[in-house]
Amino acid sequence: MVAAATLAERSTQTGLAVDLHAVSHQYDLGKSILPVLDGIDLKVAPGEFVALLGPSGCGKSTLLRLAAGLETPARGEVLADGVTVTKPDPSRVLVFQDPTLFPWRTVRDNVAIGPQARGVLAASGARIDDALKLVKLESFANVFPHQLSGGMAQRAALARALVNDPELLLLDEPLGRLDSLTRLSMQQELLALWQRAGYSVMLVTHDVEEALLLAQRVIVLSERPARVKAEIVADRPYPRHRDDPWIVDKRREILEILGFAE
Repeated sequence: MVAAATLAERSTQTGLAVDLHAVSHQYDLGKSILPVLDGIDLKVAPGEFVALLGPSGCGKSTLLRLAAGLETPARGEVLADGVTVTKPDPSRVLVFQDPTLFPWRTVRDNVAIGPQARGVLAASGARIDDALKLVKLESFANVFPHQLSGGMAQRAALARALVNDPELLLLDEPLGRLDSLTRLSMQQELLALWQRAGYSVMLVTHDVEEALLLAQRVIVLSERPARVKAEIVADRPYPRHRDDPWIVDKRREILEILGFAE
C-alpha cells in the first residue's frame, strides 16, 4: 500500500485549472440592484499564482467567492478542472483577511476543524501536525488564539486551509492587517508554501508591490462593476526584490492604469 503524500511532498502535484467565462454578478439590495462584475474572462493554469488588483469595492472578493463556490454567478460560468463550480469543496479553500479563529479552541484544534467536519479527524493527526510545521507553529499547537500575534494567527488560518490539502488557495487580503515587518515575513512564507505545495493561488491584494513580488500574473480590474482592465505577466525569477527596476517600472505602470500618477 502506498502511503499518502505529506503536505511537504506535494511539490510534484499541480493545482486546479480555473476558468471564469463571461462571469457577471450582482447583488439585490431590495430597492436596487448593485452590479459588481461585468463579463469577466479569466483563466488560471494548474499551479499558477495570480494576483487580483483593483479599487476598493470593485468585486475582487466576490470573484474569489464565486471561485470557491460560496456563490454562483448571475451570468457566465466558473469551471474548476473543466467542471462547473456550484458549491464549496475542500479542494478550493478561501482564506480571509481576518483569521476568524475560534477563541475557545487551541491552535491545533482550530486547524483540525476541516478534518473534524468531514469525519476523518482520527486519521488526520499526522496531517494536522504537518500543516502546523509548514507554518512554523508546531510549538504553539496547544495555545489559544488570544496568545498569538497577528502574524501567528494568520499562519494558523493558513494551516487550517492547508490541512485540507487544497488544489486552489483563494487568499482575500490575508496580510492586510499585519504590521509592515510581519507582512514582509508572511509574503516570503506564502511564496515558499506555494512553491513547495504546487497548488493554484488567487490572491486579492491592494498592495501593487506585493502582487508583483509574489504572482506570476497580475490582473488589474476596473471600478465596479469590475472588468479586466490589464494583465501583467510577471516572468521575473524568484526571489524578487523591491528595488528591481522591472518591479519599480511595473508598479508605476499599474498605478497609472488604476488612475494614480506618481
